[in-house]
Amino acid sequence: MLFGLQTLVGCYIRQFKEYELAKIEVIREMNRIKTVVIGLGNMGRNHARVLQLMPSIELVGLVDGDAATLGKASEAFGCKGYGSIDELPDTPIDYAVVAVPNSAHKQATLDMFDRNCHVLVEKPIAPTIEDALSMIDKAKAVNRLLMVGHVERFNPAVIAAKQALGESAPISINITRVGPFPPRMSDVGVVIDLAVHDIDIIRTIAQSELASISAALASVKAAREDTALLQFKTENGVLASINTNWITPFKLRQLQIATSSKFIVADLITRQVSEYSEYKSDGSYTMKQLAVVSKEPLLAQHEASVTSILSNGTGHVSGNDGLRNLQAALDCLRNGGY
Repeated sequence: MLFGLQTLVGCYIRQFKEYELAKIEVIREMNRIKTVVIGLGNMGRNHARVLQLMPSIELVGLVDGDAATLGKASEAFGCKGYGSIDELPDTPIDYAVVAVPNSAHKQATLDMFDRNCHVLVEKPIAPTIEDALSMIDKAKAVNRLLMVGHVERFNPAVIAAKQALGESAPISINITRVGPFPPRMSDVGVVIDLAVHDIDIIRTIAQSELASISAALASVKAAREDTALLQFKTENGVLASINTNWITPFKLRQLQIATSSKFIVADLITRQVSEYSEYKSDGSYTMKQLAVVSKEPLLAQHEASVTSILSNGTGHVSGNDGLRNLQAALDCLRNGGY
């Protein structure tokens, strides 16, 4: 009799645990952030891939005007596809990733704000300052976050290099970002496509806005500028430079930061960061490899976005940051005669 009672009690306990687990799963599903990706080019597909890995995200829609692209992506990600934003169902959407061509950033972003969504728009924020300002104003009007996809800010090597500064103030920041010409590119040159990443890195590490800009630009193989040497001085006195091009046969992404007491070198591709310090009069010094967190930058960016959405935080790249980066890039083009 006792054995039968123990069995019955054990059965009730198991059923109760199963019920509680099921209830927790329902609550978790209800609280997941309903997300759509708009634009399924290379970057849009990468966003969809990463978003599917996140327990806090429910990918509820993919949008692209090309039926073949949409069909392949919908099948690959097991998510319903829509030919346009207008075709999205009239159900709540929390978070929209806008990865359409730059010329369409403004309209897609405004449309999703009309849907009461928080929006992450790919870099650069927009093709013009006027477009960027209208997007920022709309975000304020609907009380939603406008975030910009400057993903290199979330590169673990950039983060490790910035953390290594400690109390040391940067004196100079030098960034090299070169590689072969990308066949996909046609409407912008290296300043808008590549250097805008590094403008954001410079502003982030210097913790200051840019005070002066000098640009030397050239078109070697492309209709737009494919080579750029850019120099800056920040408002707090940091000297910075960007060397970028589409004429180098291999990719190189390197960040160098000099302070009065250390020199930091970060490879943004391999994510290895070295610190040189303790300089001696005989020319010797100490070199050490710094610990770098192993995390995909795009995943780190979306995690920061989710945290900001849930807590109204500031860990994302804001619309105002995107505007300043765009303004600096456009100033570089004007200064270089483009």
